[in-house]
Amino acid sequence: MKTIKMKAINQQTLRQKLRDYRRHPFSFILFLLVSLATVITVGILIFLIAYILIMGIPNLSLDLFAWEYNSENVSMMPAIINTLTMTLLSLLIAVPLGIFSAIYLVEYAKRGNKLVSLVRITAETLSGIPSIVYGLFGFLLFGMALDFGYSLLSGALTLSIMILPLIMRTTEEALKAVPDTYREGSFGLGAGRLRTVFKIVLPSAMPGILAGIILAIGRIVGETAALIYTSGTVTGIPDSLMGSGRTLSVHMYALWNEGLNGKEAYATAVVLLILVVGINALSGFVAKKVGTRDANG
Repeated sequence: MKTIKMKAINQQTLRQKLRDYRRHPFSFILFLLVSLATVITVGILIFLIAYILIMGIPNLSLDLFAWEYNSENVSMMPAIINTLTMTLLSLLIAVPLGIFSAIYLVEYAKRGNKLVSLVRITAETLSGIPSIVYGLFGFLLFGMALDFGYSLLSGALTLSIMILPLIMRTTEEALKAVPDTYREGSFGLGAGRLRTVFKIVLPSAMPGILAGIILAIGRIVGETAALIYTSGTVTGIPDSLMGSGRTLSVHMYALWNEGLNGKEAYATAVVLLILVVGINALSGFVAKKVGTRDANG
């Protein structure tokens, strides 16, 4: 009975849409264009994923996951360790700066403040700068001026500057999305601004903040150009943050650029794809849990 009712409702909705399209033919054209764009976008994504998996999975072997790299096994394990280290270090630097900057812009700065407008324009400008420019900047500042050389620290500092505008802008929008009634209710109960921000506003905005962090993680893991000039292309695991080491994306680029290990480069691409999907899935799960807890709390 319920299935019959659903079919009747769907048919009625379809007839209503057809009547609307006859009255407004331009709406039907826009619908077709949007549908075509969606199909093309999803199709390209599926093609890229399928191509990487088909070309890479047959070339995966245990030698690629050996602890030490050599010219025979071209192991990616050191690159995996370096990638995780680079991601963690970059987030430790950029996330607090981005969140605290957004808190100041939204919660403390006065409305219409010229400094706020300047900071927002600067952040949007930094978001559009090519990564190769960040790499050259990081090489000149951290590598040469501060004498860090090719090191994980130089790469992490450069990536922190790259993802800082992204984290700051997403956090700012997440804080703006929190209703003012939450703040007014907290103030009415006698809480100060600092307590209101950290006890009321931030927990409510946490899903949006975590979404920005997820995007930042994706950019860190997939970055190549900026790291070639800052962290270098050494194949091993550095003994300290001042040592040079390549990440997975740089490792894949180096293998392909050498022209001798194309199959291993495809295998590295598969691992990189799985790593990115895994990190995003884990971050999304955490964001969902936090959002559900806040909604129930």
